[in-house]
Formats: sequence, structure tokens, C-alpha cells
Amino acid sequence: MHGFRVRGGLAAGMLAGLLAVSATSAYAGEAPKPAAKAGEATKKDDPLESLNRFTSGFNKVFRDVIVDPLVDGYQAVTPEPVQEAIGNAAANLNEPVSAVSSFLQGDTENASNASKRFLINSTLGVGGLNDKATEMGIEAREEDLGQAAAVNGTEAGVPIVLPILGPSNMRDAAGDIITGILSPVPLVGKVAQSGVQYSGNQDDVKGVSEGALDPYIVERNAYEEHRKFLINNGQLSKQSLPKMDAADFK
Repeated sequence: MHGFRVRGGLAAGMLAGLLAVSATSAYAGEAPKPAAKAGEATKKDDPLESLNRFTSGFNKVFRDVIVDPLVDGYQAVTPEPVQEAIGNAAANLNEPVSAVSSFLQGDTENASNASKRFLINSTLGVGGLNDKATEMGIEAREEDLGQAAAVNGTEAGVPIVLPILGPSNMRDAAGDIITGILSPVPLVGKVAQSGVQYSGNQDDVKGVSEGALDPYIVERNAYEEHRKFLINNGQLSKQSLPKMDAADFK
């Protein structure tokens, strides 16, 4: 369950872009294709679809039966300031990855900001529980190795649904694996942050595919558009939005 909310000024725009793409897909479904070519396109673009659909179904059951009750209980007993502190600490663990990933993209400004944020929040922020860096005007922009690879020309590759974590692709999954090999701490922080973000956006995340003609396709496409949005640092081109006709809503 990849997080759909991030801290900083891009948060609202990123979530809005993701949900806009997902909602239109849910209404319109996939664009019609000639019957003879639809299967060929699916096999080429998503050769692991059968496995991905199985994993996606498992994730939904796991989310409904285990994650959602835990999240509801967590929200019920945990005061909001404590939830915010936990989210801050989890996000702080990912700042070194943001710094390295930004540097690999040639973005020295964000690499510097991420390094400053980690130092300030780890010390003045008491292990990241308080976001002192943002109070000082140093905003967060999270980056990862998958984004760095994309900026340097690596294609997304085959879509893959990860158990529990949800939609991904070979490029992003490889980036997470490399991060975990180099140091498990940021990856643990990312998983924890995803859990916190899901807690804060539970209804929105579940609403992405609710009522869709094909929830798997909607979630897959929503993830890819969300990643494009992140890779472009908050820019979502009009060309990436699905085209709709009035007939799609009938």
C-alpha cells in the first residue's frame, strides 16, 4: 500500500492528480480496443497480469480483514499529536534516501535540503518526532531510487503488484530492493510512513477503485500516473489524463 500523501506544498496537488486520474478511469473504464489486439496489448504491457490480479485480490482481503481494523483502532486510541509525531519520525528516516536520489538526478538543491532536514529533525526535532526543518522553511520533497532511475532514462518496466505493499513496477521495486540492501533503516521508514499515510487517507485510497469496472486496472493506472507526477516533481501533463466523451458517463 504505497502512500498517497506526502508532507509539503505538493501534497494536495499530488493527491488530487492521483484521484482525478483514478476517478475518471473508474467511470470510463479502459478505452475500447479491437478484440483481436486487446489480448496482445495486455500480454505485452502486463505479462504478469494473472499473478498481479491474484496478489491484488490477496491485498484487498488482507487490507479489509487485518489492516483496516488495526488502522481504525490506532486512530481511535492515538491522539492526533502522537500520530503526527510518528509520521514525522517515519518520514525522517527516508531523508537520506531523498538526498542521495536527488543527487543522482543532479538536483543538488533538494539533496542539500534533504540533508539539512535529516540533520535538523534528528537533533532539534528529537529523532524526527518534530518537523523543525519545515518550521525553518526547509520544505520536504521526497525522492527515491526509482525516481532517480526514471529521470536518468530507465523505463518503468513490467507492472508488478507486491504483497501487502500494492502496485509497483520493476524499476521502482528494484529501487526499493537496492535501498533495503544498502540499509534496511530507510526502507523500514518508508513502510512505516506508508502505513501512517494510509491511516490518514484511508477513505481516499479505498475510494480510488471503489465502483470501478475493473479495480485492478484502475489501481495499476493510478499508480503509474502517481509515479509520473512524483518523477516530474508535481507536474501532471494534460496528455497523461484519460480522454473522455460524454458517452462514457451514460
